[in-house]
Amino acid sequence: MLKRLYIKNFTLIDELDIDFEGGFSVITGETGAGKSIILGALGLLLGQRADTKTIKAGRDRCTVEADFDLRQYGMEDFFESNDLDYDGGDCILRREVTSAGKSRAFINDTPVALATLRELGDQLVDIHSQHQNLLLNKEDFQLSVVDIIANDGEALADYRASFNELKAVSRQLEQLREDIRRNRDNEEFVRFQHHELSEARLTEGEQEQLEQEYGILSHAEEIKTALFEADDLLSGDGGIVEKLKSASHSIDAVKDVFPDIAEAAERIESSFIEVKDIADEVSRHAERIDFDPARMEEVNSRLDTIYHLQQKFHVESVAQLIALRDDFDRQLNQIDGGDEALHELEQKEAALRTICEEKAKQLTSIRKASARQVEEEMRRRLVPLGIPKVKFEVMLSEKPLSADGHDKVSFLFTANSNTPLQPVAQVASGGEIARVMLSLKAMISGAVKLPTIIFDEIDTGVSGKVAEMMARIMQEMGHNDRQVISITHLPQIAACGATHYKVYKEEGDEGTVSHMCRLTPQERVREIAQMLSGSDITEAAIRNAEELLKN
Repeated sequence: MLKRLYIKNFTLIDELDIDFEGGFSVITGETGAGKSIILGALGLLLGQRADTKTIKAGRDRCTVEADFDLRQYGMEDFFESNDLDYDGGDCILRREVTSAGKSRAFINDTPVALATLRELGDQLVDIHSQHQNLLLNKEDFQLSVVDIIANDGEALADYRASFNELKAVSRQLEQLREDIRRNRDNEEFVRFQHHELSEARLTEGEQEQLEQEYGILSHAEEIKTALFEADDLLSGDGGIVEKLKSASHSIDAVKDVFPDIAEAAERIESSFIEVKDIADEVSRHAERIDFDPARMEEVNSRLDTIYHLQQKFHVESVAQLIALRDDFDRQLNQIDGGDEALHELEQKEAALRTICEEKAKQLTSIRKASARQVEEEMRRRLVPLGIPKVKFEVMLSEKPLSADGHDKVSFLFTANSNTPLQPVAQVASGGEIARVMLSLKAMISGAVKLPTIIFDEIDTGVSGKVAEMMARIMQEMGHNDRQVISITHLPQIAACGATHYKVYKEEGDEGTVSHMCRLTPQERVREIAQMLSGSDITEAAIRNAEELLKN
């Protein structure tokens, strides 16, 4: 339930801070006084797109804030899933828009994404404006009414889970068919390329090893000469190894009588061992290196094969060639085994489709029973609203499987006994559509726990006794911890509100400013009298207003 609304610097509103009550309330005011501005601010708070033009001229930002009481509506799961504070029922929504175009949204002082604010707003307030009457043209709205009355949420969720699985398998099947078709179109080319890469027998790291070996083979004589020269200098007659050995023997002879040389002796010995090991390794390499023209030709040929394949397939490494080969292998396996995989997926799709068909039939059965209930309820509600000959039928026809089942729903209507039933949006007058929508809202409000419902001039096209009956319906909707607010131009409806608010304009130093206030009992009498008689309030209008309020 909306407890408080605060608006600052929004179009013609300088600052507004007003409390609301539960039950049925009304808002009145002359045309252009600012009632639509109040709704616009509330829409902004509930997640509608922000527009800097809504900021009051000369101000740098506008703010809209509302305080809701949620204690009766079990919304703890929403707050928990969105990691928001929940203090047992009170909830504060706030939206700020700056002249620079920046918009911020808050729930209980926690910044949230606009989508989160909109999701919560959809559960808090239903604003029924005149454009919502266009919903009667929309099949999904009519189907949703039937589903709400049917209370088939669990069955619908179960069906949708199976339908989503069916759609996923159907997409896989379509993709597999496309892959098989494309692969078979290229089968000969794919087989040729796969054969070429397979024949190459490529191995990871092969190219680097071959390039290194080719470098050695192409410089074999140069390398061998250098190694022999180094070997001679290290271990030949008079070489470094022999000299280090002699130096070690010389110092060993005196280190007992000259201890200071002991460390140097150890270092020379260590150097001798290290250099001797180096000399042996150089000697081994020198013996191993040979110029082998046959091996060089073999390595060169293998590298040519690799370079040719890399150039042909536009890659830079053997690893990429191997990946290509494996991909061609996968394509060929898909071609060779595609029929089997295709058959398996087709069977899976058929099985899921059968399951969906069965669940859709169950939904249809539930909806047919609900449709009869909707028909009876709508006739019961519309007759007292001045349509005594009304016929209202919910027609269910079959459509291809979709996310909501097999059923296409159409509301058929006629206000006359001798006129055939036709889609309600095509044959109902403006006043009749208003009464149909009010009856629908009243019917579904009993099945959906929505804290606040706002009707924006739903009384368009009606008057007199019908207006009074519409007011009674809204009163009825305002029971059971529900809040109903009606913006109206009709005194019959204004008189039925438990609380009465007025929107009006004043001229001030900064131009026109819209205000909203709660009327006292005496002010209500004058406001309703003015609605009855116009700007000149007569005594008769006063008496009529008092009588309306008394009744």
